[in-house]
Amino acid sequence: MASERSSILYRIPARALRRRPLLEFARRLETDVAGGRAFDCLITDDGELRRLNRQFRGKDSATDVLSFPMAASGNLGEMAISLDRARGQASGFGHSVDKEVRVLMLHGVLHLMGLDHERDHGEMRRVEQRWRRRLGLPVGLIERVDRPPANSASPHVQVERGDTRRQSRSSGNVRPVTL
Repeated sequence: MASERSSILYRIPARALRRRPLLEFARRLETDVAGGRAFDCLITDDGELRRLNRQFRGKDSATDVLSFPMAASGNLGEMAISLDRARGQASGFGHSVDKEVRVLMLHGVLHLMGLDHERDHGEMRRVEQRWRRRLGLPVGLIERVDRPPANSASPHVQVERGDTRRQSRSSGNVRPVTL
């Protein structure tokens, strides 16, 4: 999916999302948050996130966002977002699906930039909070750990940096990637 500007690929119908404003948001993240480095975002369903999570992390469950950093190229990387999870989380936290996808996209971009809330002693939490405020977004994923919604979904994940295999979306072949 690599491109010169950030892009969004919709693998499933996404009527709840306003596509043009979401693409503009992605490009704002590219410019303001990622320092001009493009990324690609796949909007898909729980089934595909589960398959990707199983393939790259060995976890047989769906999740809301997966990040695939690409340090060796000019592109920041790729992320996949489950629209199914975004719908459930938006409902649980009382905001629109569009806003939830933006929260997930910001979180994914921060992972693509190398931040990791499981290892960075609060740095990603602080950065995410600052950007959420600037972008007018609701409570972020890291902050939700202490207060999940009633219909809680799986936590988001980043593909580990040691994972050097990656499936090409166009050919279905696995190819090595330097992370």
